[in-house]
Amino acid sequence: MQSVELGNSTLCILNLTFNKTRLLKFMLSTTESTSRYDHLEQMSVRELLTNINNEDKTVPYAIEKSIPQIEALVEQIVVRMKQGGRLFYIGAGTSGRLGVVDASECPPTYGVPFDLVIGIMAGGDQAIRRAVENAEDDPDQAWIDLKAYDIDELDSLIGIAASGRTPYVIGGLATARKAGILTGCIVCNTGSAVAAAAEYPVEIVVGPEFVTGSTRMKSGTAQKLALNMISTSVMIQLGRVKGNKMVDMQMTNYKLVQRAIRMVREELPHLSTEEAQALLDTHGSVRNAVEAGRK
Repeated sequence: MQSVELGNSTLCILNLTFNKTRLLKFMLSTTESTSRYDHLEQMSVRELLTNINNEDKTVPYAIEKSIPQIEALVEQIVVRMKQGGRLFYIGAGTSGRLGVVDASECPPTYGVPFDLVIGIMAGGDQAIRRAVENAEDDPDQAWIDLKAYDIDELDSLIGIAASGRTPYVIGGLATARKAGILTGCIVCNTGSAVAAAAEYPVEIVVGPEFVTGSTRMKSGTAQKLALNMISTSVMIQLGRVKGNKMVDMQMTNYKLVQRAIRMVREELPHLSTEEAQALLDTHGSVRNAVEAGRK
C-alpha cells in the first residue's frame, strides 16, 4: 500500500469539510428543525395553549414506536439489578434534570435504597437549579462522576440527551461500555452519536418543537414518559408492586399514611383504622404490615 503524506493545506481542507459535515447534521437534526408554527408572538393565549397541546398529543404516539427498544433495555436492566446492580442516569440540562427527578422518586415510591437508582447531572447538583457553563462539553467528566460511585459490571447506565450529541453523555457511555457496563440511552434524533455509543439505544423522534429548538417541550416530555416507563417496569419486575399497589412506599406525609391504612384494610378488612395504623407503625410498610396481620 502506498503511503500518502498530507500537507498542512490539505489537512486544513479536510478539517473544514469535517466541521461543515457536523454543522450540516446539526442543522438537519429533528430537534433543531423549524417549528410548524410561526408568528407565535401574535397568537392569543388560547391559541398558544391549544397549539402547544396539539403538539404534545403527538408524543405518546412517538413513544409507542419505540416500545420494542425500551423493552430490550428494561429486560437487560432487570437481569443485572436482580443480581444486586444499580441503575444510573447521566445527562445535561433538561435531560439531566429529568434523570435526577426520576431517580429521586424511586425511594419514596418503591421503598428502595437511595443509592439504587442514581441520577448524575453535568455540572453537579448545583446545575439542577442554575446552568453551569460548558459542563456538558467535557467528554471525560461523566466517567469521573460515575467512578465516584464505584460503578461496575453489574450496574446499568442510561444516557439522556435530546439532541444525541452531548459530549458529557457520549464520553460517559463510551467509557462505561468499554468497562463492560450495560449502556442505554434516550434520544430524540435518529442516528446520533449518543445512540451509537449505547448498546441499547432508545430513539423517540417527536418532530419539531413548538418553539424551534426548545427541547424542554416535546422532547423533554418524551424523555420523562420513557423514564417513567423504564423505572416503573423495572420496579414491578423487581417485586416492588403487589397487584397494582405500592406496598413498599415510604409513608412520609399524612396523605401517604392514610393511603397505607386503606391498603392494609383492603387486605385485612377485619381490622379497624387504629389497628391498621398500629401495624404500620410497628412494621414500617404496607407489605410487612399485611404479612404480620395475617399471622
